[in-house]
Amino acid sequence: MLAPAILGLVVFFAYPLVASIVYSFTRYNQLQEPQFVGLLNYRFLFTQDPQIGAAVVNTIWFVVILVPVRIVCALLVAGLLSRAKAATGFWRTLFYLPALVPPVASVVAFVFLFNPGTGPVNQILRFFGIDGPLWFNDPAWSKPSLVIMGVWVMGDIMIIFLAALLDVPRDLYEAASLDGANGPQQVRHITLPTIAPVIGFAVVTGVIAALQYFTEAAVASGVASGKATIGGGTAAQLGYPGTSLLTYTELLYQHGFANFQFGYASAMAVVLFVVTAIVLVLTMRRISVFRPEDGS
Repeated sequence: MLAPAILGLVVFFAYPLVASIVYSFTRYNQLQEPQFVGLLNYRFLFTQDPQIGAAVVNTIWFVVILVPVRIVCALLVAGLLSRAKAATGFWRTLFYLPALVPPVASVVAFVFLFNPGTGPVNQILRFFGIDGPLWFNDPAWSKPSLVIMGVWVMGDIMIIFLAALLDVPRDLYEAASLDGANGPQQVRHITLPTIAPVIGFAVVTGVIAALQYFTEAAVASGVASGKATIGGGTAAQLGYPGTSLLTYTELLYQHGFANFQFGYASAMAVVLFVVTAIVLVLTMRRISVFRPEDGS
C-alpha cells in the first residue's frame, strides 16, 4: 500500500536531491560528461559570483517584508469578513477570487495597471495632481509593487484565517465581555492564541515560498523590460530594473538553463535547500505552537 508513495518520493525527491549534491561537485553542461572539480562551485558561489549578493539581499527582502505584510493583511480582512452581517458570501468570494488567477496572468495585469506612462493607476494619480512613480521600471519601487500584488492575491491565506476565526468558540468572547475585556483585549488573549497554529502554518509556508520566489519576479522583469517570455536567450533581463528583482532562484535558473552551468546551479540548489531547512527549523522553534507541550 505504501509502495506508490515511496516510489514517488524516491523518483521525485530523493533521486533529484542526491543527483544535485553529486553534480554540485562537477562541471557539467549536459553536452559533455561531468568533470569532478571538488569545491570549486561552492568557492565561486561564496566568494566570486558578482550577482549573488544582490540576489540574496532581494530574496531576504521578500522573506522579511512580503511574508509579514501578506499575513497581517489577510488576517485583517479575514477578521472583517468574520464579522460581516450581510452579503457575506459575496464579499468572501470577492476577496478570494484573485488567488485563483494564475501567477503569470496576475503579474502581466499588474505591470499593465502600473505602467508609468499609460497605466490606469498613474492616470488616476495624475487626476488628483500626483506624479506617480515608475513602479516596475524603478528599482526603488519594483519590489514594493510586487508586495502590492502579493496582498491582492492573499485570498489563499485569508480563507484559511477566516475558517480559523469562525471556529473560535463564541462563548469565550461572551465570557470575556462579562469580565470587562474590550475588543483589543479579546483579540490579544482569545483570538490570537486560539488561531496561533494557523498563523504558524502561514508563516512557515510563506517563508518557504519567499525563499523560492521566482515566477512573479521573473515575469515582472520580462514584461516591464519589454520582453514577455522568460525562455532561453532572454535571461539578460532577469532582475530588471537593474538587479532589483533578481532573486536567488532566478540567478539559479540563469546559470542552469541559460548558461548551461548545471554543476554550479546544482551547488546553488544544495545551498538553498540547506538554508531553507535551517530557517524553517529556527522558525518552528521560535513559534510556540510547534513546541511539544509540557506534560506536567
